Amino acid sequence: MLNVGGGSKKIPIPQHYAGWDHVLLDINPALAPDLVCDARELETLPGQQFDAIYCSHNLEHYYRHDTRSVLRGFLHLLKPDGFAEIRVPDLRAVMQRVVRDNLELDAVLYQSGAGPISVLDVIYGLASEIEQSGSDFQQHKAGFTPQSLGRTLEAAGFGAIFLFASPDAYECRALAFRGGPTLYHKLLLKLPAPPR
Repeated sequence: MLNVGGGSKKIPIPQHYAGWDHVLLDINPALAPDLVCDARELETLPGQQFDAIYCSHNLEHYYRHDTRSVLRGFLHLLKPDGFAEIRVPDLRAVMQRVVRDNLELDAVLYQSGAGPISVLDVIYGLASEIEQSGSDFQQHKAGFTPQSLGRTLEAAGFGAIFLFASPDAYECRALAFRGGPTLYHKLLLKLPAPPR
């Protein structure tokens, strides 16, 4: 499993990857990843070498036109029956909460391990992290809802796409397959049955 932009192997990943080889890719060599690479340049790496790609809260750090390059790189690196698991902030859930509770942009949406997370942090990136790092890369440059994430993955060339929303966590998640899920994937990932 290739963890794209995960920052550190100390950051927990989903339990369904337990026992898998965990290869960390990051653009920042100071984080000591296994692979140092800009995710927009994944097609420069040897292809079809990973069963899965995990990308948590990284895709929003690219401009919308660059997400196509990143996702094409995912397809390039995945084995024919591989899948990508992508997690991004759910801007629809954020906007609904702002309107429902008449929140200001600097209002705290929730508490995290990194401290309080404001509306602006979810939209533009965690301000404290951007300030401490001094890196513009920490800024959010694109935004998604579950539906727009699905359309983006479909336009990039993925086959079967499963979308999940966690509005209370202000997060959407996609499981996107090069083709379709195998029985192993359906059991491992607890995929819903297709509608009849």
